[in-house]
Amino acid sequence: QVQLVESGGGLVQTGGSLTLSCAASGGVFRINAMGWYRQAPGKQRDLVASIPTIGNTIYADSVKGRFTISRDNAKNTVYLQMNRMKPEDTAVYYCAADVLSLEPFTNKRYWGQGTQVTVSS
Repeated sequence: QVQLVESGGGLVQTGGSLTLSCAASGGVFRINAMGWYRQAPGKQRDLVASIPTIGNTIYADSVKGRFTISRDNAKNTVYLQMNRMKPEDTAVYYCAADVLSLEPFTNKRYWGQGTQVTVSS
């Protein structure tokens, strides 16, 4: 069973930095797109950034120039480097991965458990 395990959340002051990591394990044959989403209290879950296997990354307008998504395919891991953070970045951050597994054959999106990021003003 595929699992995504996130790490790196926490409390940071305005202007500070955090790096989130998300590792996929358990029956992974290939991972296509990977990404980060966030959900603030009372709001919907929105895309923060995504990175395909090949091609251009995508960023939400609110994080362009401040956040950087990257991936290590050998480790089945996606990262989110967050710089110049703002109070409005406060949310639960979820990683997502589109995973192809062979036993059984499935091609589906998996989600991490979420990690809290809080930016104090």
